[in-house]
Amino acid sequence: MTDIYDIEIQKQDGSPQKMSDYKGKILLIVNTATGCGFTPQYQELQELYERYQKDGFEILDFPCNQFGQQAPGDAAEINSFCSLNYGTTFPRFAKIDVNGPHTAPLFDWLKKEKSGLLGENIKWNFTKFLVSQDGTVIKRFSPQTSPQKIEELIQKLL
Repeated sequence: MTDIYDIEIQKQDGSPQKMSDYKGKILLIVNTATGCGFTPQYQELQELYERYQKDGFEILDFPCNQFGQQAPGDAAEINSFCSLNYGTTFPRFAKIDVNGPHTAPLFDWLKKEKSGLLGENIKWNFTKFLVSQDGTVIKRFSPQTSPQKIEELIQKLL
């Protein structure tokens, strides 16, 4: 696998989606959880999405239950929680693993492109990867990084 656009991801219903569908867009790819201390970041993510989606910015949300079992629900429960509490409208995909032997191919690729404090491993929920229009991983952000702090970099890429 040479670039992000060769990867196939799974929609919540299990059907495949090609990352090439997002070619030419700026992507913020996030592993999320509904029961995490960082869950309020959904609101900031939604605000960014509303501001820049029309300009070619997408947020791709990948629920992950690997950290403290903080995303225990099924797709319907997760969607309901995010819609009711944060009004999210950005795409959400099937629940995945981001570390270990069952790591989703997208996160395998992202981690190889930009390692973090724990090397390639993802530290916790709400780790964020910013990807440019040509599929280059620009930066990896820790869970503690507020989405608002990424806004200036998004504006520069647009």
